[in-house]
Amino acid sequence: MRHFDLSPLYRSTVGFDRLLSMLDSATSDTPSYPPYNIERTGENTYRITMAVAGFSNDDLSIEAKEHALTVKGEKKSEETAGEVLYRGIASRAFERRFQLAEYVKVEGAHLENGLLHIDLLREIPEAMKPRKIEINAGGTPKQIEAKAH
Repeated sequence: MRHFDLSPLYRSTVGFDRLLSMLDSATSDTPSYPPYNIERTGENTYRITMAVAGFSNDDLSIEAKEHALTVKGEKKSEETAGEVLYRGIASRAFERRFQLAEYVKVEGAHLENGLLHIDLLREIPEAMKPRKIEINAGGTPKQIEAKAH
């Protein structure tokens, strides 16, 4: 993949450093294990599904902190009765990070049939939602009430 130099944008923008850092990190090589899907399940709901076959609830940890979601998996060593001739099921440790947009929070997570499902919800505060402004047909303008903070 091509590498883009974003340094000119750092010089000419203010307050977009987090966005530019995300763009810069998105263009770098990222590990492909474990595979995952991101899907939109509703207008403001999302789900991340990760294939974590062989991992149990105790082997996985999920942490949400400051617009970042981190999923870690570390398999405890298992003693096998016999000699393993071929190991095709990966059980190596992993750490996968997802950048979350503002107002996105983790609702819950569950492990089912080797798939880890993480449900996300975007809750926009009332002050940020669009509101309808009434147009007064009379000659006097109507003042919009401001809420005290």
